[in-house]
Amino acid sequence: MSIQTPADSISRGTQSRRDFLARLGAVTALGVAGDASLATSLAGEAALAPGQKTLVGSNIYGWGQYAQRDNKKLDAAEVISALRDTGYDYLESNMDAAHPEENARFADQLRAKGLQPVSLYTGGRFHDAAQAGGVVARLLAAAKVCAQAGFAVISCNPDPIGRDKTDEELKTQAAALEEFGKGLDGLGLKLGVHNHTPEMANHAREFHYNFDHTSPASVGFCFDVHWVWKGGVQPLDALEQYGRRVVTWHLRQSRQGIWWEDLDTGDIDYAAVARYAKAHQLPRRFSVELALENGTKITRSVIENHRRSREFVREVFES
Repeated sequence: MSIQTPADSISRGTQSRRDFLARLGAVTALGVAGDASLATSLAGEAALAPGQKTLVGSNIYGWGQYAQRDNKKLDAAEVISALRDTGYDYLESNMDAAHPEENARFADQLRAKGLQPVSLYTGGRFHDAAQAGGVVARLLAAAKVCAQAGFAVISCNPDPIGRDKTDEELKTQAAALEEFGKGLDGLGLKLGVHNHTPEMANHAREFHYNFDHTSPASVGFCFDVHWVWKGGVQPLDALEQYGRRVVTWHLRQSRQGIWWEDLDTGDIDYAAVARYAKAHQLPRRFSVELALENGTKITRSVIENHRRSREFVREVFES
């Protein structure tokens, strides 16, 4: 498959995930890894195995796309209620670094509806030597509030810059991710590095660099199975290389390369992924991330598609 810019758009308009997350803070406010050091880092996870609890959540991005498609305002409270009623444990939103107290308010909002705080998503200009230190400090300040509010994982996709990052920029980025991960670990949180397609260009150069130049003890993996597959790396190959770094998962499906409306059978062999996760006792925080692109066939409501997706996770990952 050729490497392309992520098609985070729908027929009624284009809205990138980054643009969506930039707007989401206001919506939420209104609605409210393989060595000895890794073994030490993952001691808390290992304590849960083999009977560790499976937590299944949903990322808010797809909900925003459905709202945009239907010309509706995204209402976080309604999303949380829908997830509760369809059997989910949590909603993953973005970390509000500009207003850290809003992360605590979001945790309270989840608990008020019977859900729990689990993970938040963020980005950052980790590659920029002039800014990386400030980015890490700002994110850690917000993460302190997140930890106190009960969150467990910060998923982080370093900002793309519209071109391949230089060797020096990747070196700066890796050092900043290491610092960020160590800081999160000190707060009782785990860092999970996430990717889209820019990181998968040139034989997944940036994707591999982020892991090959950081310590498993500090820098974990938010394994977005479909984005990794779309970038040309088979899911089981990624698990063989970086599986012990996994701290959380993003799950989406496609058929013939086009995002499917719910999580079901398709291009990704999730049964094989589930067997690997179970056999290796990997952390079990699964975020369903439905999303729309040009060509996605919509035949059901967003709530029904999430209900069906929750059942798929139950059948495949919890059987």
